[in-house]
Amino acid sequence: MRKLIVSTFVSLDGIMQAPGGPEEDPTGGFTLGGWTFNYWDETVDISAAGFDSKDRELVLGRRTYEIFEAYWPYQPDGDPIARSLNAAKKYVASSTLTTLHWNNSTLLHGDVVSAIIALKAQPGPDLQIIGSGNLIQTLQAASLIDEYNVWTFPVVLGRGKRLFGETTKPFALRLVRSQVSNTGVVMSTYIPSGDVRPGSFVGAEPSEKELARRKRMANEMP
Repeated sequence: MRKLIVSTFVSLDGIMQAPGGPEEDPTGGFTLGGWTFNYWDETVDISAAGFDSKDRELVLGRRTYEIFEAYWPYQPDGDPIARSLNAAKKYVASSTLTTLHWNNSTLLHGDVVSAIIALKAQPGPDLQIIGSGNLIQTLQAASLIDEYNVWTFPVVLGRGKRLFGETTKPFALRLVRSQVSNTGVVMSTYIPSGDVRPGSFVGAEPSEKELARRKRMANEMP
């Protein structure tokens, strides 16, 4: 079964709305579009972590599809990211669109969860979601996402569309890769790791490591 992989940019407080420019997604009165702009350098490679969809098939929500459709087909053929995105097979989750104009694009009809389950069971390359916050939350609730590539930018935006909202199903993650750019972007890859397992430090016996730490701190006190 092929994997379903998410790749997205977020602020430190979890906002993912309009990272690319002021006009990208101003819905809800969002005025800080383009908040990633000043953090791009040679150590922030957009072709990494599936953001260029190379060797994958794209799964997009309506809003992200419309943003991409209005931009990427009109970029020069020499742009490797444009070439990859334009060539990729694209599946679009929307209850309002009836026609798609970007080449290799197919509408997902009916229940999106059932459609993605069917796609994952088919042979082919892994499936890649870019952006598409509402779609991510729907598929996360159904436990269908196999990997999260989350690039956290050192900004706090306060309001806007979040990667995980208040209705998100709680779950644990395991960090499998992480790298920091020269501009402070933390590029991390996580995989789901079961349920959240709460605990308490109250009444717990300290470990040998913790006892050694306390002893060292006591010795260092004046």
